[in-house]
Formats: sequence, C-alpha cells, structure tokens
Amino acid sequence: MNKHILIVEDEAPLAELMADYLKRSQLDTTIINHGDDVIRWLKKNSPAVILMDLMLPGQDGLELTKTIREFSQVPIIITTAKVSEIDRLMGLEIGADDYVCKPYSPRELVARVQVQLRRHNSQPIATDLTLDDAQISAHIQQKSVQFTVVEFNLLKTLYQHTGQVMSRDQLMNQAYQDYRIISDRTIDSHIKKIRKKLKTIDDHDYIQSIYGLGYQFVSK
Repeated sequence: MNKHILIVEDEAPLAELMADYLKRSQLDTTIINHGDDVIRWLKKNSPAVILMDLMLPGQDGLELTKTIREFSQVPIIITTAKVSEIDRLMGLEIGADDYVCKPYSPRELVARVQVQLRRHNSQPIATDLTLDDAQISAHIQQKSVQFTVVEFNLLKTLYQHTGQVMSRDQLMNQAYQDYRIISDRTIDSHIKKIRKKLKTIDDHDYIQSIYGLGYQFVSK
C-alpha cells in the first residue's frame, strides 16, 4: 500500500508540523515549498496523496492542481487560508478531492488523508448498478427504475465521477444544457427524488451529501 504523502507548503513550521503528525500515523512524507518544483518531482515520483497549499511562490496551488489533473488522478487535498465559497468551489471544479481551511486541526487533516488513502488504495467492490441512456433508467439485478431527463443527467454525472465531490454548479451545468438559472434548492430537490427512486431497487445509499460542497456518488 502506497503511504507516501507529498506536502506542498511554503510555511516551513506548518509543513514540519503536518509531516510530524503524518509520520505518527506511519505515513512517509516529502515537503516541497516552491510551486515550480512540484511537477518536476511528480514526473519522477508517485505519492498516494498530495496536500496542496494554494498560495505558493512560483506556480500557485490552483495552477498546479489543474496541471496535475492532465496526467494524474492522485488524490489532492487543498489546504489554504482562503475560506470563501468561490475559492472552495474553484478548487473542487479543477480536480481537487477535498478542501481544508486554515487554521485546521492536524488530527483532522490526518483523518482526511486516511479517507483518501482508503478510497484510493482499496479495491472497490463492484456494483451491479447500471444506467440505460436509451430508457433513462437505472438497473440492478432484475429491478429497474425510471427517471426524468434532468434526474438521469444528474445521476449519470455523479455516476461517471464516482468518489469525486461534485458542486451544485457542476451538476446544474450537466442537468440543464441551456444554462438556465436555477437555485441550489432545485438541485437538492432532484437529488432527494433520485435517492428515493434508487432506494426502490437497492437499499445502498449511492449518493452522499458533502456539507457545504455538494454531492458524491459512492459505490458499494
């Protein structure tokens, strides 16, 4: 199991504190404090998780996350003092897997790293759930359920990004191709209906709500 964590953080005391807590959990670490050194290092190494600060000398964390996603799906947890919702959503929309605002508890950070390690290193249990584009329906074993077009587009988007948190804005763009303006509550209402319909064919909770961020499809 890969347990190497890359810490991209220009504040040396904080980087060392992060590394110390991770090492206590039997995780190996590498610290890089300049944005321009990250991609070069990643081309030669394969960390299990990246802890990415946003405000760095050289390339910033958002630029780096976007570049990394062009060649790697390594889990990225953004760690930053930027706390506004737009900053959170921007990080997630370009491919980050999680977002932690400073100041944070080192123990919480380690827990979030462990979540990504389990998700990334474990062999997923195959799910029997399949989607039928022609019938805009979902099937499991001999059971099936129909959706509206909007519901199906939302479910398909989440299904295709299993394990990734999708913001409401991302889901809106997929569900409404005409880019009409709708509220977050509309998306929440659709998700509630999708969950209810899926429960008629399987007790597993496939769609989970991630507070303040959006929704995530979770396989069995």
